[in-house]
Amino acid sequence: MTEKREVKDGPGGILEVRTGGSPKAETVDGTEVKPGDVLVIAGSIGQLGARALLEARKEELSTWFSPEYMEQALLNSEKQLGGVLDVLKGCEESFGISGVQAVGEGGIFRAIWELSGEYGVGVSFSLHCIPIWQWVIEVCERCGVNPYRLWCGNCLLLAAQRGWQLAQALKGMGIEAEVIGAVEGGIARKIVHRDETGYLERPREDELYRLLGKDTATQMMENVIGE
Repeated sequence: MTEKREVKDGPGGILEVRTGGSPKAETVDGTEVKPGDVLVIAGSIGQLGARALLEARKEELSTWFSPEYMEQALLNSEKQLGGVLDVLKGCEESFGISGVQAVGEGGIFRAIWELSGEYGVGVSFSLHCIPIWQWVIEVCERCGVNPYRLWCGNCLLLAAQRGWQLAQALKGMGIEAEVIGAVEGGIARKIVHRDETGYLERPREDELYRLLGKDTATQMMENVIGE
């Protein structure tokens, strides 16, 4: 299910993104993710995975959510990567984008782990800053699912020298974006939550696999992505 998208012809060269399968960080035109770079999420996490949960557990969830609520949630999940990729085209140098990847199977936790491991750097990020819609939180709570380990299909994780400016530019174009942390020296993957600091664990299987089984979950995600 790995799909490779390319955004070409920008002054910084080719900005390459992998979606589906194992997310893999991609270098932009010889640059390298390094300490001091800012971590930015464009989009919000968990929407496609939560949409699959809505469809797989429709009868069960209908006892908690109204038909109107569920319909609106499905509509909210339809925004895909295309708009974000179009905005990023040609602006690699402007914001010093050094790495970009789609957040796919395994969710944002896996994407952060992969980015750190790909470049041999540490990271520190705040759970509170990760963008997530309220309906995704509620669906995940009812299904007993961790949204940070849930399949995404409509957000990107980026590392950039001028990440704050990148986030503001994306917001100005109507794209949800937040700075979630920074690249650090060493190899520690730190999670900051309120006044506590913990460490990111090695990626586990996607929450959809755990809940629905791998074959069923894979088929559902293929259907959702293909819609």
